[in-house]
Amino acid sequence: MSESLWRTEYDFSTRQIEVDGHNMHLVDQGDGSPVVFVHGNPTWSFYYRRLIRMLPDGLRAIAPDHIGCGLSDKPQAYEYTLNSHVENLCALIDSLHLENVSFVAHDWGGAIAMGCAATMADRVRSISLLNTAAFPPPYFPLRIRACRFPILGAFAMRGLNLFSRAALSMAMSRTKLSKAARVGLLAPYNSWHNRVAVNAFVRDIPANDRHATWNRLAEIEASLPEFCETPVQLVWGMKDWCFNEQCLQRFMDAWPHASVLKLNDVGHYVCEDATDDDLSAVIEFLSQHAVQPDPTEAADD
Repeated sequence: MSESLWRTEYDFSTRQIEVDGHNMHLVDQGDGSPVVFVHGNPTWSFYYRRLIRMLPDGLRAIAPDHIGCGLSDKPQAYEYTLNSHVENLCALIDSLHLENVSFVAHDWGGAIAMGCAATMADRVRSISLLNTAAFPPPYFPLRIRACRFPILGAFAMRGLNLFSRAALSMAMSRTKLSKAARVGLLAPYNSWHNRVAVNAFVRDIPANDRHATWNRLAEIEASLPEFCETPVQLVWGMKDWCFNEQCLQRFMDAWPHASVLKLNDVGHYVCEDATDDDLSAVIEFLSQHAVQPDPTEAADD
């Protein structure tokens, strides 16, 4: 299908920055207080297009594609681990000299964002999490286990693209994806080569504490109390079979002060399945806690 089908919904200002020796693609649009959108698997910055479009003046959208994902480079011999993605996100934020960062994160993006936030807590302005986790998995869904079967799992994900294709329907509840959304979400993952990180993300989910990423997730969870005085918002699609209410409750236990919005008829792909009114709650939260421009500076200009 024509690239124009999804490009019309992804008409943002973009750029590339070298991170860890590879080109990282990102949306960089607007001026003001930075909002860093961190995607999961198997999505990319396209997933956040509705929120980016809704951002008011005074907020700057920064939406990177992780190395191996979206329109970023997809090296085949690369250490696609949680720790690498955390380090890359931190490097990007440092490269852009961002301060007063508001994080919006979904799926694997939650662990990546919180891992990064823990290294720069004094630069975090607010946190909005959507159906994610930042701790060792409390359960291991059978549908995820099936994707990890030796040889067969890799063939299914990289050869047949079953993981990404299945998510188009399994991650939705209230409605169905538009054709443009379906094409856009799949567009960067159109070959065995380009699905390298999709497969690696799944293989990096730790089933037990013998997996290195289990310990990294435990470290990230241990850092959550550092943000007990940081504005936190939890927006949860309650029809998510993967990041279900157990994950939400775990964040609520860590952050009793968090603002919580439960979307009873929404699935895992919150930014696709939720209504505009639902998503406006995220925008209102970001606007409320953003650094406000100094009117004296505007007068001086």
